[in-house]
Amino acid sequence: MTPVAQKPGSQETSVQDFDWRPPSEPDRARVAEAVAATGMFRPDEVDVALEVFDDYCRAPGQDYHALAAYSGSGELAGFAFFGPTPCTVGTWDLYWIVVHPQAQGHGAGRGLLERAEAQMRDAGARMCAIETSSREDYEATRRFYLACGYQEVARIADFYDAGDDRVTYTKQFEKSLSLRKENE
Repeated sequence: MTPVAQKPGSQETSVQDFDWRPPSEPDRARVAEAVAATGMFRPDEVDVALEVFDDYCRAPGQDYHALAAYSGSGELAGFAFFGPTPCTVGTWDLYWIVVHPQAQGHGAGRGLLERAEAQMRDAGARMCAIETSSREDYEATRRFYLACGYQEVARIADFYDAGDDRVTYTKQFEKSLSLRKENE
């Protein structure tokens, strides 16, 4: 196994050391902790992440799909929530992807994204869309999406707040799954 870069104060972990499975209700506090610990989200945004988590736990796969990375000790290191976009043919959204700062830099984020994309493709997705902030503290996040093969396709100025644009990224899995030709 190739050693991975270690952030100060974090334990050495590699992508192979994570256990990948859907989160469950007992993970709720750790989900809240991970979102808050990043320092990037307002309290109301933490509440939204928990609403999505609760909706997922009530009805897994109905509106949201989820995946989590667990450390060797069984602690949730990160999570992703994703699902099909209503009124589209094969477009899915990545709603949330968060890695606790103590686990960042060890492959949990990339592992979550790659595994979420595989689940999307298995379910018939042709595209994944991601929306994020243009704030300076999101620069590493935007670079991460680009490094994972996403392309910036749109910006809406001042969407989240004055000076905070919504930046949209997409990644194509398939060209078209349209049923329009079959229905003509």
